Amino acid sequence: MGIDSRELDRRVTLMRAAPDDDGLATVDGEFAPLGKRWAGKSDISDGERIRAAQNGQDITARFLLRWDSVTATLTAKDRLMDRDDRVYEIVNVKEVRGRRVGIEVTAVARP
Repeated sequence: MGIDSRELDRRVTLMRAAPDDDGLATVDGEFAPLGKRWAGKSDISDGERIRAAQNGQDITARFLLRWDSVTATLTAKDRLMDRDDRVYEIVNVKEVRGRRVGIEVTAVARP
């Protein structure tokens, strides 16, 4: 039960904040590209947004990625950028379609 290549119809850039040592503590610095991957995107319906009590003009979407050593490390501290340079903040990451098959990323882009 793998992922069909036809489901992954766009390129996305995975981004992670590089650690920055300010002399007192290590904090998250600027976001830098972690890698590019093929992904499938599906927008979350208005009904789902209402049930989740999300308001506003945020764009919420789910991205399907193949599992690999990079996508397996994604967390809510990371970001994802689409081909239109829209930056999505990752909200949730979960493994789908079996062990080490796919990663589903739920993310929000704010205008």
